Formats: sequence, structure tokens, C-alpha cells
Amino acid sequence: MPHVSFAVASARAARFASLAAALAAVLFATSCARLSTLDSSGLWKVVGEQCVPNARDKGDPGPCTSVDFQKRYAVLKDINGRAQYLLIPTDRVTGIETPEILYGGSPEYWVGAWSAGRYVDARLKATLAPTQLGLEINSSQRRSQNQLHIHVDCMRNDIADALAPYRHDAPGTWRWTTLDGKRYRVTRVMSLADQGNPFRVVERDLGPKQSMAVQTILVTGAGADTARDGWLVVNSGLDVEGGTGTAEGLLDHSCALARAQ
Repeated sequence: MPHVSFAVASARAARFASLAAALAAVLFATSCARLSTLDSSGLWKVVGEQCVPNARDKGDPGPCTSVDFQKRYAVLKDINGRAQYLLIPTDRVTGIETPEILYGGSPEYWVGAWSAGRYVDARLKATLAPTQLGLEINSSQRRSQNQLHIHVDCMRNDIADALAPYRHDAPGTWRWTTLDGKRYRVTRVMSLADQGNPFRVVERDLGPKQSMAVQTILVTGAGADTARDGWLVVNSGLDVEGGTGTAEGLLDHSCALARAQ
């Protein structure tokens, strides 16, 4: 048997350990992806069973990017998209149809989602303008996960341009438009919290036969300075003629606009 020096054996062992660690990381990421894709409770299992206990017990929110116990949400890098993140409650909240999200004192998820735009910027190594950042939630019929999650990602360039005429509308006034062949209504708000919370803004103006369960909401900046210009709330529903239960297609998961900067 050929003689193997201690140094060579140690080097081989180190390389093996490194490869094993890399493989474990890949398998972990793959298992999380598969969990979230095939299991409708997958996001909750990642947040509730991994991120929350890891942040609480170890001070490390992994696999999430962050966990905020006071504000009751976590931020997770989505497996899809160049820089897409998800804001996910640390409580068990099914989705847009959950009545509790409309109550006073409920967590301000949209404020948190807008703040999570900094992770998109960091991923892109660029600073998006408020009109280039979009937040979106799907209806109960157009989602794969039964845990509320708000998509945080780049806006499509053409959609940002299409929304430009609404950036100076009087707050609280809804106007109808067509985006990607679907009917949406648009209003401007000056806050994403309290009465400006998009969940409450949309619910207040639904008809008696309409339901939050079939609504989709998109939020983007109304101008260069949200403190001055506010945000646009874009809403459609499966209970509207020509409407839709998802606005996710108005986002650009490839973030082409960041490449153009």
C-alpha cells in the first residue's frame, strides 16, 4: 500500500469536509425550495419552524434574511427571481382573506415590506427609485402558499410608465385602467399604515358582493420621494369584469430596469 503523508491526508480530509459542507448547503436549499413549492404550508414551515427558533435561540434568522419579533414578520429571499424577497408574518396568517389583518393594532406588513426593499437594493448593488420598487400579494385562488406573503421586487418598466398618470391624483380617489389586458383600479395613499394600510384601503371600497379573498394588491411609489408623493395602491379582483386575482405579472423578477441603470 502506498504511503500517504500526514500533510497530504490532512489536505484531503479538509477538501472532503469542504465538499461535504457545500453539498449539505445545496441539499438544504433544495429541500427548502421543494418544501415551499410542493407543500402549501411550506413557507410557514420555513419561517415558523426554522427562522423563528433560529433567531430566538441562536441569534441567527437563517434561512431567512431577518426576523423582527416586535413587528411580527420575517423577510426571506425567494427561490425565484434575481432579487425577489418575501415578507412573511411570524404568526400563522393564511392570506389576504384573513379578517385579522384589517383590525386596528394588527401588524403593519406593508410598511415592513416597503422597508425590505433595501434587501432588493443590496442584491442588485443599485438603489431603486420608489417608482421602480413593487410590493404584491395574490388572491387566495392565485397563490401556492397558505401563509400570507408579500412579494418585494422590481417593477416592470412598462408598468411603471403606465402608472405615471396617477402619481398626482388626490389621495383616496380610485381610477380604473387596463394593465396587461386586465382591469385594475388605482388610488394614491400618503401612508402604508393605519387607514392607509392597503388591505384596509381596498376593503373599505369593495362592493357588498365582493370579497377580499379574490383580490390582488400591488403597491409602488407614487414619485421620487414617498414622504412627499406617497404610494400608488393598484387593485383588481376575480369578482370584477375583466379583472384578475394576481398582479405578480406586473413585477419583473429579472429586474431588467436595474441593468439599465
